[in-house]
Amino acid sequence: MIEPVKSPSGRLSSRSDRVFEIVILLLASVIALIFVLSIYQLGKESWPTLREFGMSFFTTRIWNPVTSEYGAVAMITGTLVTSLAALVISVPLAVASAIFVAEYAPKWLANPVGYLIELLAAVPSVVYGLFALFVIAPVLSRWQQGFMTSPQGIATYTECRNLWDAGGTSLQCFFVPNAFDGRGLALAIIILTVMILPYTASVARDVIRLVPAEQREAMYALGATKWEVIGRAILPYARAGILGGVILALGRALGETLAVAMVIGDSQEIIKSLFGGASTMASVIANQFGDAQETLHRSSVVALGLTLFFLSVLVNYVARLIIVRLTPKGIQQ
Repeated sequence: MIEPVKSPSGRLSSRSDRVFEIVILLLASVIALIFVLSIYQLGKESWPTLREFGMSFFTTRIWNPVTSEYGAVAMITGTLVTSLAALVISVPLAVASAIFVAEYAPKWLANPVGYLIELLAAVPSVVYGLFALFVIAPVLSRWQQGFMTSPQGIATYTECRNLWDAGGTSLQCFFVPNAFDGRGLALAIIILTVMILPYTASVARDVIRLVPAEQREAMYALGATKWEVIGRAILPYARAGILGGVILALGRALGETLAVAMVIGDSQEIIKSLFGGASTMASVIANQFGDAQETLHRSSVVALGLTLFFLSVLVNYVARLIIVRLTPKGIQQ
C-alpha cells in the first residue's frame, strides 16, 4: 500500500489532501460550536432561575407557577425512574430477540423479524402516544378500578390516600393506584419500553453477527453446546457494542417528549404511586413552555432543558468510559 508523502513536519504534502484536512477540521468544529452555543443559550435563558433559587432549584420539589416557586426534584426523579425502568424491561427483551434473529432463526424468518424490529424505531412518537391512550390505558384503567372493588383494596387505598394527602409516601403504597384513568407513570414506562426496544435490539443483532466465526468454531471444537457458545464466546465479545445500543436507547428514553407528555399525567408532585400521575423534564417543557409568559416561569422551564442537557452528556460520558473498559483489548483503537 502506497502511503501519502509527508513533509518533515508530518503534514500531508499534497495540496488536495491539505484542503481536505481543513474542510474536515471545519466540519468537525461545527459540532463543537453547536455544543458550546447550546450551553450558552440555555444558560443565558436559565440564569434568572439559577440566580433566584441557586442550588435549591435542584433540591426542592415544589413547582408552583402561581406562587413563583420552582424546584426540579420531581421532574428529575420522574425522568430517571421512567428511563431506567423502561431500560430494565427492554434490555433483556432486546438482547433475547437479537440472539434469536442472529443465531437461531432461519434466514427466511430472521430478515422479516429484524425488519419489523427496526420498523418500530421509525414509528412517530405521537402514534405511540395515541396507541397507549386508546389501547393500553383502558386495560390499566379496568385493573385499577377492579382494585377498588375488593374490601382489602378499599382499605389499602384509603390508608394510602390518607398518607398521600398528608404529603407522605411509602414503598407499600407505591403499588397502590391513586388514579383510575390508566394514565400515569406505569403507562409511560410501558410505552417507553416499546419505543426504545428496537435501538438496543438492532445494535445487538448487528454486533452479534460481527463476532468472528473462528470464536464460534473454536468453542464448538471444544464440545460446547449452542448456549455455551452464545454465553462464553459471543456475548463477552459483543458486550461493548450491546452496551452502546443500551446507551443509545437510554438517550432516547431520557429525551422522549411527546409520547410521555401524552400519557404520564402531568403531575409536578414527587412520585407517590406507580399507577399515579408524574412528570419528566421533557414532558414539563412540552406542556408548559408555550404557556410560560412570566419571566421566572419561562426561565425555570428552560433550566429543566439545561439540566436534561447535562444529564444526557453525563450519561454518554460515563457510558463511553464503561465501553472502553468492556471492549476486548484486541479490537480497541
